[in-house]
Amino acid sequence: MSVLNLPPPSWMTEDLVLLEEQARRFIATEYVPHLDTWNEQGMYDREVWTKAGSAGLLCPAIPEEYGGAGGSFAHEAVIGRELSLAGFDSFGAPLHSGIVAPYILHYGTDEQKRR
Repeated sequence: MSVLNLPPPSWMTEDLVLLEEQARRFIATEYVPHLDTWNEQGMYDREVWTKAGSAGLLCPAIPEEYGGAGGSFAHEAVIGRELSLAGFDSFGAPLHSGIVAPYILHYGTDEQKRR
């Protein structure tokens, strides 16, 4: 059995399964067709960041009052896994949402958090 075909982990709740499916669809339609171009450019287009944010795929573990989805690190992990499975090997969204944003949440001023 391939490690990619293992049953879902016990922490995968129904809402995480739905997020996983949503992320998979979004990545397939909005990211994958542009992967080669972005690799050549060395960055993602700004438009996809806006679309990912509107789809709830950025800052999923940041409280809603600061523009996040109000989820947990599990939400971040599900999205990161889907990006990896689709062939994205850069730090892009996971760096932004999973590393930088939590630092601002915990150490930033209220003004910084609201931006």
